[in-house]
Amino acid sequence: MKFNKPPLSIPDQLKKLKARGLIVADDLVGESYLRTIGYYRLSAYALPFQQRTLPDKPFVAGTTLASVFDLYTFDRELRTLLLDALERIEIGFRSALNNYMCTTYDPHWYMDEGLFSSKERFDRFIQWVRDELGIPDGGTKPNRDHSEVFVNHYYNKYGDPYLPPAWMVGEMLPLGMWSKLYANLRNGADRQAVATAFGFNESVFGGMLHMLTYVRNLCAHHQRLWNRRFVIKAKIPNKYGAIIPAASSDRFYAAAVITLDLLRTVEAHTKWNHRLDELIRRHPCAGARTSEMGFPVFWRKDTFWDLRSPADDPLCHI
Repeated sequence: MKFNKPPLSIPDQLKKLKARGLIVADDLVGESYLRTIGYYRLSAYALPFQQRTLPDKPFVAGTTLASVFDLYTFDRELRTLLLDALERIEIGFRSALNNYMCTTYDPHWYMDEGLFSSKERFDRFIQWVRDELGIPDGGTKPNRDHSEVFVNHYYNKYGDPYLPPAWMVGEMLPLGMWSKLYANLRNGADRQAVATAFGFNESVFGGMLHMLTYVRNLCAHHQRLWNRRFVIKAKIPNKYGAIIPAASSDRFYAAAVITLDLLRTVEAHTKWNHRLDELIRRHPCAGARTSEMGFPVFWRKDTFWDLRSPADDPLCHI
């Protein structure tokens, strides 16, 4: 079947939403949302308010554009909150990895092919580093100045080995690359030494890093997060058995539990749990749909979350 839907003007997009029963208090505001966010993107946040089994998917009676926009805003703020936590976890992880590997082997441990299981993945990582530094194929020095002063300092003063020490490289490459490098370590004892710093078995910890890399990429690319079913899941540790229901393992709730637990390792007195709770309370249309994020009904009462005297959940006024 050939795609033949014609594009609609902004006013016609708004008319289409209103024809489906969406209450728009101010057309100028509605057109502004459609102009700056886009009909297609905003429609993903309208779906929970629509009767999707009926023709043309009409809105539930009383649904307002303000409610749809509230859910959109919640998801945007949720991504920002999660990225804030993942930044600290990422820095903590690569610091733990480099602290152990540099002192156990040497500052250029990542260049030692013998420490890794897969030559292909090892070569790919080295190529990533070379590309980031601007080292041409067959060359041993960058062909341009780098944006990082410490990289230029290394090549101006040293240059041997031809790649910088691991703690410098750690500042240039994202979590996904370090997660893959960690998973490729040949010696299980090396992986376990790093995982122990976070209180986990190395195989479980590696799965967590994989999942959090996936979630981080969703956030970085502004993808819908709140009710998404994750295609990459972490193995749920035994200690989470009573905290994460099996049905929630591919939902945001599982990522939130893992994030908070790892965050407590690198920042013992974190208030991220309270910030998440406050965010959900501040957006009632999201608070009324926490089950779609995988949250159990009485999640706030679980001692894991350490939430003191929560107020009654606000109602969502559609």
